[in-house]
Amino acid sequence: MEIVEQALEFEKETMSNMSTSDRVASSRKAKSLILGLNEIYKETKDETLMDLMKRLTEKKKKIEKRLKMVKI
Repeated sequence: MEIVEQALEFEKETMSNMSTSDRVASSRKAKSLILGLNEIYKETKDETLMDLMKRLTEKKKKIEKRLKMVKI
């Protein structure tokens, strides 16, 4: 369950004072964590994993929204 711990740690990280490259790295990390959690979820059908994936997806969307604002 190391990936769950990593996901919880990532969820606690703040998004303030991030550079563009930090945002890109965070977005990629969020994607890999979500995909890893999804693999575990497929086997266990644990609702807490689904909730965690939803929260990470929301954070990822916020990061990507900020990235799109910077590119304009």
